[in-house]
Amino acid sequence: MFADENVIRIKHDVLYEVAKLAFEGTLEEERDHLPRKMIPGPTPQFRCCVYKEREIIRQRIRLAEGKAPGPEDNGNVVQVISSACEDCPISSYVVTDNCQNCLGKACVNACKFGAISPGEKRSHIDANKCKECGMCAKACPYNAIAHLKRPCKFACPVDAITYNDLGISVIDESKCIRCGHCIHKCPFGAIGSKTFILDVIGALKAGKKVYGMVAPATEGQFGPDITMESWKIALQKVGFADMIEVGLGGDMTTQSEAEEWLEAYHAGEKKTTSCCPAFVNMIRKHYPEQADLISTTVSPMCMISRMLKAKEPDCYTVFIGPCIGKKSEVVDQQIEGNADAVLTYSEIRAIMKAKDVELEPAPNEYQESSAYGKRYGNAGGVTASVLEYMKETDQEVDAKVFKANGAMECKKAMLLLKAGRLPEDFVEGMICEGGCVGGPSGYADPMKTKKVRDKLIDEADDRSITGNLKNYDLSAFEQHR
Repeated sequence: MFADENVIRIKHDVLYEVAKLAFEGTLEEERDHLPRKMIPGPTPQFRCCVYKEREIIRQRIRLAEGKAPGPEDNGNVVQVISSACEDCPISSYVVTDNCQNCLGKACVNACKFGAISPGEKRSHIDANKCKECGMCAKACPYNAIAHLKRPCKFACPVDAITYNDLGISVIDESKCIRCGHCIHKCPFGAIGSKTFILDVIGALKAGKKVYGMVAPATEGQFGPDITMESWKIALQKVGFADMIEVGLGGDMTTQSEAEEWLEAYHAGEKKTTSCCPAFVNMIRKHYPEQADLISTTVSPMCMISRMLKAKEPDCYTVFIGPCIGKKSEVVDQQIEGNADAVLTYSEIRAIMKAKDVELEPAPNEYQESSAYGKRYGNAGGVTASVLEYMKETDQEVDAKVFKANGAMECKKAMLLLKAGRLPEDFVEGMICEGGCVGGPSGYADPMKTKKVRDKLIDEADDRSITGNLKNYDLSAFEQHR
């Protein structure tokens, strides 16, 4: 939702073409011809030449197929499209037009690596020699040297992105938390994620019972007339057996999470939530000494998947939402009974488009979760739901919660916890600002759609969390990892 329109269009066109050919069963024979079909030439559409454009399309096709864009694959769901990344500026420091080509040459004198030389009209920085120390920028009396920090690197909350000798961005798999923030911050569309499109289409064509599990963050994303009922109808037209809102999983997670919080509270221990997979990855990779404080309760996505598989062991479950981290929860965390596949909104809409199906207005009548479960997609939603459950079960305690809204607050909470200086009893961590509604693959800006989302949720009935859970057999499946 933050990327340039051209980037989004190219990405969506590739996803649609791959989905269409997969349904037709001709992807294998048509794959190599697809780049030329999409970029017929001779005039380039968005890069220097049609040959580079076609290579970018080839690498995007591989991502759409669930593969790494190049020959090397470190297993990360987030990948750099090298052919697209090549156009990004290599040097972090550049001399601007503010340079007066002064006699003093303070910039040249400040550089210890011989990277700056006088030019005819302004100084020049040799990117191959520059060590990015910034001394030249500090020395320039005209502030003529600018520090360009690549958008992808700037967006990464855990410093997992560096550059190789050719200036191509490199994602350190051991640091990356799979939040996906870098993907939609890159103005060249040079970072993407592997998709499950072929897996889902394969399951549909094989006649499996495929269930869609739509994230709570979905309500409000597509306007006031597109409801959860709209999604249920559309997915059934595509060939899904049915659709269930994951807000119900939020209610289930609430009960289990509340029990863990209460146990930890009475034992004088801290606890962190486990709903956000990127937050879980952050703790495990960057604060491993605190990993035992992560709640063992599975995510709402996993709750619904386990519930469905308890009834139909051979069914195929697909999570749909704005989150890249959910792909990591399936691929990296490998929790038994979890979703079989995860699709972002653009990926499921490519599948729908390939089947000539559109989201259409429908009454806001389908409801399977409480309003608290529906608000799991908002920052603070987990806390509000857990505290409400404690109230409903007469187990209220004077618990204090650090509601970490965004990656920076998550890091702050974990640093305080590591130092033994966290005054709160629990940490609710949401890597995306605003919660899941601010996910990197959202369809619309969460601030612009807040009123619509609130209206749709306010129209839901006032069922309690405990009352809603009585409708389901929670003993049929395990709620913990």
